Amino acid sequence: MPKAEIARLTGLSAQTVSVIMRALEGDQLLRRGAPVRGKVGQPSVPMGLDQDGAFFFGLKVGRRGAELVLCDFMGTVRAHRREILQSVTPDGVVQFANDTIREFLRALPEASGARVAGLGIALPFRMWDWVNPAQPATAGLVAWRDRDIATELGADWDFPVYLCNDASAACGAELVFGDQAKPRDFLYVYVGSYVGGGLVLDNRLYTGPSGNAAALGSLRVANDAGDICQLVEVASLLTLEEMLLAAGHDRRDIWERQADWVISEPVLGAWLEQAAQGLAQAIVASTCLIDFRAVLIDGSMPNRVRAALVARTRSALACLVVPGIEFPEIQEGTIGFDAKALGAASLPLSDRFLVDRDAFLKV
Repeated sequence: MPKAEIARLTGLSAQTVSVIMRALEGDQLLRRGAPVRGKVGQPSVPMGLDQDGAFFFGLKVGRRGAELVLCDFMGTVRAHRREILQSVTPDGVVQFANDTIREFLRALPEASGARVAGLGIALPFRMWDWVNPAQPATAGLVAWRDRDIATELGADWDFPVYLCNDASAACGAELVFGDQAKPRDFLYVYVGSYVGGGLVLDNRLYTGPSGNAAALGSLRVANDAGDICQLVEVASLLTLEEMLLAAGHDRRDIWERQADWVISEPVLGAWLEQAAQGLAQAIVASTCLIDFRAVLIDGSMPNRVRAALVARTRSALACLVVPGIEFPEIQEGTIGFDAKALGAASLPLSDRFLVDRDAFLKV
């Protein structure tokens, strides 16, 4: 937007805005756009972010592997690598991250490499709680109890390293890179291998003292049989995988990032229904505590599956009656497969460059 519009929105004088903008342009953080002609007076010159003004690494650690992205100042992914690990150990993840960061930096011009603002890590907290003796691949999760990979990676590089719960990081990606026509307060649900959540209050990501706010997967819900279980047991891709295997179907498709899944529609429908019932109960419990205007549901799944999950959750919520409670609007998230990795990259971006959205009101 032009400087005059920035002055109007911030309440700063035109001269002050001009000084600030010149400084940011000199720092190569802003770039002039093409002059807009056709109006009275001098043509206005819109200013925008310089796409090469800053770069951010985002590392996502999952229970099946790791991935690393390099984003520019506009949130565009410049490089991406995903690696399936037989056992997700701290040593394996640190080596993957260091090797991939070196490779990505070598591909950047030297001047751009100097503009890397940080590395964000999206990591499931307390991964050692998910060790399953029946699944040998989970044995390596025990090592996470005594390791701090943020500190280890920070010692290897000269840029800051940030750590966040993976579901909260996905929520951060929605907040920073997603559709900006969102309420100031919302609950965020991300359905991946497991299901987790994020909490946004007054346009800020709230993670709580332990960093584990909105840990929706641990909420108690009733399953189809009326038994009490955790939400993660009915609304996760691992549950869908188990249902496909039990029905004798191939389940590999659900772990591929593609436009659609070619899987059993009856099994998918059954999973969507039980997941929606569980999510509706979790939303009711959460709304009784905090009065959200909206709940955003996203996940590591094709768009049509996400849309179906949202539609079924709306229907399930409409069937619940809780006197005195007004239910929030259920909406689709907008990021999808890359939410956790982009959310990790948003951590250094937010810390380094995003000011309080209401800061100008306090001037």
